[in-house]
Amino acid sequence: MTQKLRALSVHWLTATGAVFAMLAMLAAVDEKWDLMFLWLVVAFAVDGIDGPLARKFDVKTNAPQFDGVLLDLIIDYLTYVFIPAFALFKSGLMDGWTGWVAIIVITFTSAMYFADTRMKTKDNSFSGFPGCWNMVVLVIFALEPNFWVSLSIVTVLAIAMFVPLKFIHPVRTDRWRLVSLPTAFAWTFFAGWAAWVDFHPESWAHWGLVVTSLYLLLAGIAQQMIPPRNR
Repeated sequence: MTQKLRALSVHWLTATGAVFAMLAMLAAVDEKWDLMFLWLVVAFAVDGIDGPLARKFDVKTNAPQFDGVLLDLIIDYLTYVFIPAFALFKSGLMDGWTGWVAIIVITFTSAMYFADTRMKTKDNSFSGFPGCWNMVVLVIFALEPNFWVSLSIVTVLAIAMFVPLKFIHPVRTDRWRLVSLPTAFAWTFFAGWAAWVDFHPESWAHWGLVVTSLYLLLAGIAQQMIPPRNR
């Protein structure tokens, strides 16, 4: 296989995320939330591996006719933002006006964030909450908190998108990657498990989701507070 074909295959892999997004959306329309999240977890896994492959096969040089960053952003908006926001609204977990506030806030702020040229930091982390609403909404489905709690979470994270707080990229942020990357794998496992058992309230997957989500949410902020050791 030539380098060009390898690079093109990475773009094709990224594009499968659009297919998984459509499958997730079809499941969401039928209110099959477990199946919807399973497809979103598959899309999340693809999103985690296509970046390293793109850098390995240097897609910018070997397949420059396709913009991998733009392709990734389009699919991320569908799988990270649009479909989870629809599910949160349609599920009844946030009834009435709170549901309307949530979908408007999530979709609007995420569109602005995804277009923000300052979203990445020098250490390949994110500046502000990176709009991972798929992860947030999945945890809300698993724990089913009071709608006021859900509204508070949505509001705080929406504001956090535009404040100078750092959020790690578990693959690309070097610092603590030996912990962050396995934690991201663990989150994916627990997310798939929770969806597989249809968010059964007694599933141990819920505790795994809470622990791994808190780490991924707070690790970057902790790095800002704890200066790295001088080498």
